[in-house]
Amino acid sequence: MDSLLQALQPLLAPAFGLWGSPVTWIEIVAFVLSLVMVACNIRVNAIAWPLAIAASLLYFVLFWNHRLYGEAGLQIFFALIAGWGWWQWLRGRTEDGGALRVRWLSTRGRWLLLAGVLLAWPLLGAFLRRFTDTDVPWWDALPTAGSVAGQWLLGRKYVENWLVWLAVNVVSVGLFAYKGLWLTVLLYTLFALLSVVGWRAWMDKAKAHG
Repeated sequence: MDSLLQALQPLLAPAFGLWGSPVTWIEIVAFVLSLVMVACNIRVNAIAWPLAIAASLLYFVLFWNHRLYGEAGLQIFFALIAGWGWWQWLRGRTEDGGALRVRWLSTRGRWLLLAGVLLAWPLLGAFLRRFTDTDVPWWDALPTAGSVAGQWLLGRKYVENWLVWLAVNVVSVGLFAYKGLWLTVLLYTLFALLSVVGWRAWMDKAKAHG
């Protein structure tokens, strides 16, 4: 990993300073790609998925460089599941065999999802604390666990993905502010606002689909 970071030093070089912290070129590019990606998600445009792959790989490098290993590992997961999500949006089917559409998760599904996140959070936090040198294992683990749930919901076109992303983004704002990643703080603040927009837009789509 050290050799990769060395090879990418030009992209990790500061482009400008923001509130006393450097903003790197790799963060700028990932920022732009991520905003376009979310806009495409709101419009249910499948081009969001290849954009997600590119942005995730850039953020993997950025987060690893800042010792946010949970968030870094999450980006690899995002890149991999984005291929699955892309396929789901193009070829996926609902449980009744129909084309995948924007819809609600069942009440049972919501409880299972919440239980899964609450179980994964301490397990992941303990792993990060034991096997990495991160200084924020529990804080890093919470949005990581929530993001896994959010990505699955998004890939299957469940409206609730936007509420999960709203919670993840709010927690992430504090985490990235602590690390001085100010452009990413701005990005996740915008993500939080866009989560509300996405929630309302997908509710309308779910109602239209009956």
